[in-house]
Amino acid sequence: MALGAARPLAGLPETLVVSFATDGVDGPTDAAGAVADGTTVARARARGLEPARHLADNNAYPLLDAIGDLIRIGPTNTNVNDLMLIVCGAPERAAAT
Repeated sequence: MALGAARPLAGLPETLVVSFATDGVDGPTDAAGAVADGTTVARARARGLEPARHLADNNAYPLLDAIGDLIRIGPTNTNVNDLMLIVCGAPERAAAT
């Protein structure tokens, strides 16, 4: 989910998408989830990784691992829910006239 949000977020300041499982595990991996922000695509491409290819291959883990965007908390032994959050910074205020 995080990698899927990365392209629409590209270049957006102060915006972050977080997707994670409260049980601390996402499928067969050691990650609970991942984050993406306006720099995710650029940081991946700077390492020679193409987000669209990883997304099409359903293999986001290596890309997100390489750029440090995985969330690893370990098993929590509780499975309340999977959470997806979008955090946006405050909009700029117009100058007083």
